[in-house]
Amino acid sequence: MNHYVLHDAKDTVAVVVVEGVKAGMTLNGWIMDEDKATSTVALQDIPIGHKIALKDMKVGDTVWKYGIDMGKVVADVKAGQHAHVHNIKTKRW
Repeated sequence: MNHYVLHDAKDTVAVVVVEGVKAGMTLNGWIMDEDKATSTVALQDIPIGHKIALKDMKVGDTVWKYGIDMGKVVADVKAGQHAHVHNIKTKRW
């Protein structure tokens, strides 16, 4: 079972696609563009449809999703943490 999906191997976040992701769970992921598997451990509960960080990122780092620049980190985030509006913002505003 895949718990999250990402499009490109360079993506730094992925979308959680199942309910019930809890801190401490080992999650399986699917890299769509390469049809490869990946995994990470959830450090926090993450709601379905929200993002999980796939690598440690610092304030100012670019966030990659769908193989494109989708924003910047505004609060440090570790791999496995919930990545959402509290630590990522668009670069547009």
